[in-house]
Amino acid sequence: MRSVILIRLVALTVLLYPLSEYIQAEDGYRLWLRYEPITDANIRASYLKVLGDIECDLSERSPQLTSAVEELRMGLDGLIGDRAGSEAPSIWLGIQQNITNKTRSNLENELRDLGNEGYLVKEIQEDPERKIIITGNTNKGVLYGVFVFLRHLQMHRPIEGMNLSSSPKISNRLLNHWDNLTQTVERTMAGSSIWNWFDLPYYIEPHYTDYARACASIGINGTVLTNVNANATVLQPQFLEKVAALADTFRSYGIRVYLTARFSAPIEIGGLRTADPLDPQVQAWWNEKANEIYSYIPDFGGFLVKANSEGQPGPQNYGRNHADGANMLARALEPHGGIVMWRAFVYDFEVKEDRHKQAYTEFTQLDGQFLPNVLLQIKNGAIDFMPREPFHPLFGATPHTPQALELQITQEYMGGDVHLAYLAPMWKETLNADTFVSGTGSTVGRVIDGSLFAYKHSAIAGVSNVGNERNWTGHPMAAANWYAFGRLAWDHEIRSESIAEEWTRMTFNNDPEFVESVKDLLLSSHPAVVDYSMPLGLHHIMAAGHHYGPGPWHDQGRPDWTSTYYHQADEVGIGFDRTQSGSNALEQYSHEVVKKWGDPQQIEEEYLLWFHHISWEFTMPSGNSLWDELCLRYQRGVNEVAKWEKQWERLRTKVDHQRHARITALLKRQHQDAIFWKDACLSYFQTFSKRPIPNGVEKPARNLEYYMNFKLHHVPGDPAEQW
Repeated sequence: MRSVILIRLVALTVLLYPLSEYIQAEDGYRLWLRYEPITDANIRASYLKVLGDIECDLSERSPQLTSAVEELRMGLDGLIGDRAGSEAPSIWLGIQQNITNKTRSNLENELRDLGNEGYLVKEIQEDPERKIIITGNTNKGVLYGVFVFLRHLQMHRPIEGMNLSSSPKISNRLLNHWDNLTQTVERTMAGSSIWNWFDLPYYIEPHYTDYARACASIGINGTVLTNVNANATVLQPQFLEKVAALADTFRSYGIRVYLTARFSAPIEIGGLRTADPLDPQVQAWWNEKANEIYSYIPDFGGFLVKANSEGQPGPQNYGRNHADGANMLARALEPHGGIVMWRAFVYDFEVKEDRHKQAYTEFTQLDGQFLPNVLLQIKNGAIDFMPREPFHPLFGATPHTPQALELQITQEYMGGDVHLAYLAPMWKETLNADTFVSGTGSTVGRVIDGSLFAYKHSAIAGVSNVGNERNWTGHPMAAANWYAFGRLAWDHEIRSESIAEEWTRMTFNNDPEFVESVKDLLLSSHPAVVDYSMPLGLHHIMAAGHHYGPGPWHDQGRPDWTSTYYHQADEVGIGFDRTQSGSNALEQYSHEVVKKWGDPQQIEEEYLLWFHHISWEFTMPSGNSLWDELCLRYQRGVNEVAKWEKQWERLRTKVDHQRHARITALLKRQHQDAIFWKDACLSYFQTFSKRPIPNGVEKPARNLEYYMNFKLHHVPGDPAEQW
C-alpha cells in the first residue's frame, strides 16, 4: 500500500511541475502591453518620486479621453503599484484648451504643429511643483501620448527632463483584415477570424477592446474588417448592425472601421440587372447604400475595393475603366467624408504582357481622372508580396492621384505563422527606395505620405496577421510585425533596429543580454528567409495553392500563376529578363533606376534574377559562379536558422517556459522547412545547370521526384480549403 501511495506522489509531482511552470508562464495575449511590475528597486524608486495622482477633467465625457485615463491607470498600477498617499507631483492629461493659461502659453509653440493626432508628453515646472503633462490638440492625441508615456516606462527610461512629441506622417493608417464572414481568414495562419459575426451585435467579446488597445498603442487608426475578395452580404442591414457594434467599441480608441465593397453588390443584394458604374440606377443604389451605412456608423471610413483582378468583378465587366468605378463610389462617400482605396493589384492572363508591367500600364493612363477622395492602394512590389521585391514602378508615376502603400504583415510567402521573419527591414527597403520621379530624394515614403505631391489624403495599409490564436499571431514573435507596421505607419523614418528593441523590451523583458540576442534574431531573420527560399531575385517559386513550401517546377494552369513563368530556368541560365531584350519592364522606372538595374554588374545582387536572365557561369561579386552562389545562398539561409536554435536555447532562463517552448518548437520546424526549400530548389535547378553542388553545401537528402510529389494538405489560410 505504501508503495502505491509513493507512486501516486511521484506521479503527482511530475504532473504539478509542468503545471506550475504553465501557471507562471505567459501565453502572449497581452502582446506588448504587459505592464509587468518593475522589479529594479532604483528605477521604481525614481519613478515613484515623480509619478503621483492622475489629474484629468472628464466632464466632457470624451470616450477617447476616458480610454486614455483608464489605460494610464492600468499601466501605472501594473508597472509601479500602489501610489496612494504619494506626495509625488501629479500626472495631468487632457487637451491643450484645458491646461492652465500659464502652462498653455508656454506650450503653444510646441502644440501648434502637432495636428489632430499629435501628442506632447513633457515634464514641466508649474509652481509650486513639477508635473508630467500628457496633452495634444485633440483627445486622440492625448490617448496616443498615454501609450507613448507607458512605453517609456516599460522600457525603464528616465523621466527627468522628458520631452516627447510627435505627429503622424500619414493620415490613414489601416489594418486590412482578409477575414471572411464564415470566420475563415485568407492567407493568415494564426487561427480563425477574431470577428464573431454570428454573436454580434448582441455580445461584444472582450478581445475586441484589447485589439483596439493594441492598435491604438502603435497609432493605427483604421481597420478594414473584411476580405478584399469581398462578400456583398456585409453591406446588408443585418450585418451593418454588427459592424456598427464593432465601430462603437473601436471609437473609444480613435479607430474608424472600413469595409470592402464588392463591385457587383447592386446585382447580388440590390436586385439590379447591372453594376455598370455609369448607369444612373447603379449610382443611385450606391448613394443610398452609403447613406444607410453612415446612419449606422457616422464615422465610417470608406471602402477598400479589389476590382477586375483574380476573378473579382469590376467596371471593366461593363466596358468602363477603373476611374469610372472608383469615382462612382467616391461620389457616394464624399458627402460623409469617406474615402475609396482602390487596389492597383490588377492583372489579366489574357493580356500578353509581363505581369510586372500591367498595373503601371493600367493606371498611369488614368492619372488625373480620379476624384480627390480616391487613393490607389499599391503593393510594395509589382508581383505579390514576395520575400523580397524591388519597389513598384507605379509609385510616384501618378502625381495627380494619391497613392497608398499596401504591405503584407501576414507571411503568405514566408512561412505563415511558423517561420520567424521580422519584416520591418524589408518594408524600410521600399519606403527608403528613391523613385527619382521628381528628382533625387523622391522616396516611396515621401510619395505615400503626401509630401512629394501635396496630396490631401494619405494612407498606408497592412494585411493583418491577426487570428483567434490566444497570442493573436500564432508565432510569438510574429507580433513584432504587427507592432512594426504601426510604428512605421506613424513615422516611416524610424529605424528597424529601434522598433525591434522597443518590441522586445515590452513583450519580454529589459535584460540587456536577452534584448540584444532577440534583436539579432529579428534583424537576421528576413535575409535568412530570402536566402533559403528565393535568393538573388528569384520570385514566385512557391507551391501552388497554399504557398507554404517550394514549387519551382509548378507549370500547370494559367501561366502567370506558375513558377516557371517567373524563373525561366534553362540550360543557359536562370532569371526573368525585364530589360530591353526581354519584357522591358524596366522602362517603367526612372532613368536613374534603369541605368543601375539594367546592368547586371551594377544591380544589387538581391534583384539580379528579378530583372536579368543570367548565365550559370556568370561571375558574381564574390568570385563564385552564379550556380555556386545560388547554392551557397540557400545553404547560408539554412545555417542561419540552425544558429537561431542554439541562440534561443541559451536564453531559456531569461524568458517564461511557455513562450520559450513554443518558439523552440517553431524554430526547429523552420530549420527543417529551410532544408526542404534548399534541397527541393537545388535538386530542380540542377537539372538545368547540370553542375555539381559546390563544397560547403549539403547535398539534397532525397531525389527530385520525392520533393515534386510531396503534398501538404489543409494548410491554414489556403483559399481552396475555406469553403
